[in-house]
Amino acid sequence: MKKPLLSLLMTAIATIACAEPLVIPLWPEGVPGAKDIGPEHTDATGRISHVSNPTLTFCPPAMDRPNGTAIILCPGGGYSVLSNVREGVQFSNWLSTLGVTTFILKNRLGDFGYPAPQQDVMRAVRLVRSRAAEFHVDPDRIGVMGSSAGGHLAASAGTLFDHALGKTGAALDAVSARPDFLILMYPVITMEDPYVHAGSRRELLGAQPKPELVQLMSVEKQVTAATPPTLLIHTQEDQTVPVENSILFYQALTRAHVPAEMYLFEHGTHGMGLKAEFGTASDWTKRAEEWLRHRGLLDPAKK
Repeated sequence: MKKPLLSLLMTAIATIACAEPLVIPLWPEGVPGAKDIGPEHTDATGRISHVSNPTLTFCPPAMDRPNGTAIILCPGGGYSVLSNVREGVQFSNWLSTLGVTTFILKNRLGDFGYPAPQQDVMRAVRLVRSRAAEFHVDPDRIGVMGSSAGGHLAASAGTLFDHALGKTGAALDAVSARPDFLILMYPVITMEDPYVHAGSRRELLGAQPKPELVQLMSVEKQVTAATPPTLLIHTQEDQTVPVENSILFYQALTRAHVPAEMYLFEHGTHGMGLKAEFGTASDWTKRAEEWLRHRGLLDPAKK
C-alpha cells in the first residue's frame, strides 16, 4: 500500500495550482543588456524558453500561518529552457504544505548567456529581502533551491553574492544577495572536464569559453566560509549530470567548514522531481523537510 499512497500524494501535489500567484518583474527599471531574442515560448510540458523579461512568481503558502521562510526556486533545463512545472510549480506546491513562501524564478537563458542568469538570481534575492515585510517573510530566512542547471544558478548565488557580476548600479545593489541556505537537486556544479554538463557550459559560457570564466563558473572553486548551509541531493543513476558534481561541492563546503548534508541515492534519473517510482530516492522530500526543520526554518515566524 505504501507505494500507491505515495504516488497518489505526489500526483496531488503536482496538480495543485498556486492559489494566489503574483508575477513580479525583476527589472522594472529595464533589463540589463536587453536585446530582442524573439517571443517567449512555453511548450506543452510547461518548459519555458527565450526569456527576455525575467520575473518572480510569488506563491504564498497554503497554510493559514506562513512560517516566515522563503525559497526562491530555480528550475533546471541546461540554461536552454526552464522546467517550470516539474521543478518550479510542483516544488512550490510541496513547500507550500510546509508553510514556506515560494518565488519561482524565470531567469534569462543561453540567448543571453553569462552573466545574465547570475544577475537575475542575485536580483531575485535582493528583491525578496527588500520586500520581506510585504511578503510576510523573515529577511534572514531566504533560501534558494535549484535543480540541475538551476542548481548551478542557486550555487552561484551562494558563492558569488558579493561579486561585481551581480551588480548593475541600481539602488537594490545595496541589499545583500546572499541566500541564507541552499537546496541543490542533482546540480550542475563544475564547468571543467571530466564532470561538466557540456550543454550547460555551452549555453552559459559559449562554445569556446575563456579559461577565467570556466574557473569563475566552476562554483566548487568559489566556496568560502561565507557560503550558506547547503543540502545536496543526487543519484548514482544520473546519466546527465554526474554525481561527482554534488560531491565536489560537498567537499568544498567541508573544507570551508560550511554546514552541509548530502544524500546520494542509488536509484533515480536526472530530473526526477517528485516522481514516486525511484525507491528511497523518492523520499527525498522527507529528508529535505527534516533538514529544514532541524535548522529551524519551519518554526513559526517570530512576531
